[in-house]
Amino acid sequence: MKRLVCVLTVALTLVLLLALAAPHAPAGADTPMGALFLNVGKADAALLVLGDERYLIDTGSKDSYDQLERVLDACGVECLDGVIITHTDKDHVGGLKKLLKGGPAVKAVYAGRLSSEPSLEAHPVYEAAQEYEAPLTWLSAGNTIELDNGCVFSVLGPLRQDTEDENNNSLVLRLSTPEGDMLLTGDMEQEEEGDLLVKGAFAQAAVLKVAHHGRNDATSAALLRLVKPQWAVISTNAQTHPNTLDSQVLKRLEAAGVSVAVTQDAEVGIWVSLSAGQANARPISWEQMHQLP
Repeated sequence: MKRLVCVLTVALTLVLLLALAAPHAPAGADTPMGALFLNVGKADAALLVLGDERYLIDTGSKDSYDQLERVLDACGVECLDGVIITHTDKDHVGGLKKLLKGGPAVKAVYAGRLSSEPSLEAHPVYEAAQEYEAPLTWLSAGNTIELDNGCVFSVLGPLRQDTEDENNNSLVLRLSTPEGDMLLTGDMEQEEEGDLLVKGAFAQAAVLKVAHHGRNDATSAALLRLVKPQWAVISTNAQTHPNTLDSQVLKRLEAAGVSVAVTQDAEVGIWVSLSAGQANARPISWEQMHQLP
């Protein structure tokens, strides 16, 4: 009997030692990383799920805010860690006032310092932040927003102010996460894209948010050769805006071997997840909302 107890004790000790010696998955290995690109018509709004943090890139138009609000409610978002407005066009900033007035709590608002507005005080984001007492930070190329979970937003552009075309003042952001990267381009057109190409600002990213709703004034073959995205997401409604989702842009994406998802093809939006450097995209219906992190 004593011999049996001894054997069992030794065996248990070995099991415990092996368990302690075994490699452990790093903290956060199962942390969700992804983005829900909302179907808000020919507008932009993307809810980023970065572990326990939630960021919103653009707020769609004023008319599409009901869709944004419904999505935030369905996702159980009670607080947004940050709202980043890429530029002042109404289909990107239009929902901001409604969001700040009656939506989830917002810890911080970010906007580009360069715009076609006559002054920072005339910027619609400044007006909304002042009215609803939201902390506002101006962003310029070279700035970063660093999260505690290892994610970083890096501001690539704009590199110069365009006083005539607000699209070329779009914040172009690289989101780096432990699971892969995204390039978020706002409504960047070929002038801003060209500046960033000359600077060498673009690098490989698993996901590309296609600029300017897929119009043929951006997303060059040169950009695609550098970024090498696995998935490209286009936020638009080509039925109401037929100059978006341009055939030449689609041909360039196809030639580069990029899979394409379009928000108009989804009831709620396109969910893009990142894991170990790989991206996966799929349309989401209201019935599938419970499947999101």
